Amino acid sequence: MNSPFQGLPRDVAVLVAVAVAVAVGFGVVAPAIPEFARSFGVGKTAAGAVISAFALMRFVSALGGGRLVDAFGERVILASGIGIVAVSTGLAGLAQNYPQLLILRGIGGIGSAMFTVAASALLFRVVEGSSRGRASGLFQSGFLIGGLLGPLAGGFLTDYSLRLPFYVYAVSLIAAGGIGFRFLSSTRARSAAVTADSDGPEEQEMPVTSVAEAWSHPAYRAAVVANFATGWTLFGVRMSLVPLFVTEGMLQRPVWTGAGFLCSSVAQALLLVVAGRYVDRRGRKPAIIVGSLVCGLGYLILATSTWLPAFLVAMSAIGVGGAFLGTGPGAVVGDVMRGRGGRVVAVFQMSSDLGAITGPLAAGFLADSVSFSSAFWLCAGVLFTVTALALRMPESIDR
Repeated sequence: MNSPFQGLPRDVAVLVAVAVAVAVGFGVVAPAIPEFARSFGVGKTAAGAVISAFALMRFVSALGGGRLVDAFGERVILASGIGIVAVSTGLAGLAQNYPQLLILRGIGGIGSAMFTVAASALLFRVVEGSSRGRASGLFQSGFLIGGLLGPLAGGFLTDYSLRLPFYVYAVSLIAAGGIGFRFLSSTRARSAAVTADSDGPEEQEMPVTSVAEAWSHPAYRAAVVANFATGWTLFGVRMSLVPLFVTEGMLQRPVWTGAGFLCSSVAQALLLVVAGRYVDRRGRKPAIIVGSLVCGLGYLILATSTWLPAFLVAMSAIGVGGAFLGTGPGAVVGDVMRGRGGRVVAVFQMSSDLGAITGPLAAGFLADSVSFSSAFWLCAGVLFTVTALALRMPESIDR
């Protein structure tokens, strides 16, 4: 049986391994964060603000991280970003009061933005267009696998000590960052300026794609909107509103929330590599159309039914659509880049973060003031807007 990494640069395998380590660590610390914040005597809103501070700083610092990538290279910024998250997380475990914890988690968000932008920019740059979808799928699967494994270990560690998960995450990040920097720095990148047969150093002068150049491509604009929709529906509303829908809208036990998320995650994990191959063979445009349609249909089912089997089918459909939306738009970004494109990747990443911030607010407002159904109809509308844009976009891959 052929390895899924066959024919890809070694960078891809290293980036996937780093993604697994980072996601496992984040999953380990996630259950402890609100409980640790509450241990300082603050309310639920303040505890939630610790999580929001990380997300907010990721969003506002992403473009700056992109500029650093263009100026100093992906590998340096990737390692630096992981280092910032590691140090701030370790210090957060030592925090003696709530303001210290809040500030340190905000600093961690800056490092997370640097890592994410640098890793994605490197992945898009070193992989040829004919394999970019498969590489994106593998990279996303690393985060998904880590995200499934981390919370389980984090729950046990949190029961033992609220501070221990922070230390475990910090140590794992230091190891992941060091290994990533060591192995990535010894591999040449494929680019317009440096090829696999080049004798020159990787960090020699190479072209940089500006945001204006990328934005002039209709495919890039469609990819940015698709990533906004992904943040809105998959990272935002799915996490914030679906659990409430299960208990308050369907009148089911919380265990069915876990079952629904398991269906979604398993479907997405099983199809990510398949979706990546589809992106490379059939094109980015068909993948975005399929992903947005299937995911949108999943939200339509949620909007029109409170039947438990229908809920599980809907969550599975959202996972299937997420696999295609997690690979197609990213491959488009790689297609429009020439040389480095840190800021191009940063804008793409910021669109997802913006969706994850605004989606729960808008959908939550509709759920409170109208109904859960109206909130899910809105999500379906956002996704079908992506379908309409994708139908009009040109194919970005060179064949």
